[in-house]
Amino acid sequence: MRDDHPLRGRPLHVGSLSSGYGGLDLAVEYATGGETIWFSETNTSIRVFAHHWPGFPDLGDITSVEWATVLPVDVLIGGFPCQDVSTVGRGAGLAPGTRSGLWSHMAAAIDALQPELVVIENVRGLLSAPAVRPTPEGATPDARNPDDATIDFTP
Repeated sequence: MRDDHPLRGRPLHVGSLSSGYGGLDLAVEYATGGETIWFSETNTSIRVFAHHWPGFPDLGDITSVEWATVLPVDVLIGGFPCQDVSTVGRGAGLAPGTRSGLWSHMAAAIDALQPELVVIENVRGLLSAPAVRPTPEGATPDARNPDDATIDFTP
C-alpha cells in the first residue's frame, strides 16, 4: 500500500459473505491486518462465527441484502457453496437456481460495494465450471462485458 493511500493508518474493513465458521476471515485478517466488520450467513455454522466475532452485524441471507444500505468495506471475502462446481458434484455450474449460483449475489455485492480487494474461496472445479449471470432487463450480453476478462501474458 502506498504511503499516501487513504486507508493507511487504519485497519482494512472486511465484509464476509457465505462466512461459514470464519476460517477465511481469520486468514484474511491475518494476511491483511484487517478486521471483519459484518458478515452474511444462514448456515448453522453461524454460531461458531458469532462466537468468535461477537456483536458484529449479520446481514442474513445474501439473496435479500440491499447492498446500497451496507457499510462499505475495503476487502470483500466469500466462499459460496461448491456443490455445483465440484468435480464430484452435479456439474450444474454457476447457473441461477443452483447452490453455487449464489455467486451472482456475491457479484452484485462486488458491483455495489466496489471493494479494493476481493478474496473468493472455492474448489478447483470453479475454474472450469460453466458460468451464467442473468442479463439485466434491457441489456444485451455483449454490452455487459465488452472487454476480455483475462489477460494474455504470452509475448
